Amino acid sequence: MKKARKLYSSPNGDRCYLIRDVSGEVFIRHEANIASGGHVAHIEIGTFLNSGRGPEHQELLRLIGMLVEEHPIHA
Repeated sequence: MKKARKLYSSPNGDRCYLIRDVSGEVFIRHEANIASGGHVAHIEIGTFLNSGRGPEHQELLRLIGMLVEEHPIHA
């Protein structure tokens, strides 16, 4: 089963989702607003993070940061 989590909805109607498909692949689904043509793009995580520093990027980084426990690293 494909799973999705909304990362961001812009005031103009663009939406970004973090998707994990049935094969286990994880990617970003960007849905452009209707005025921009409503184009849907699937973007690899690294490419997405390197493409900007907008609120959708910041939300993904926040989610990734939640995976890290707040304990010191023992070397």
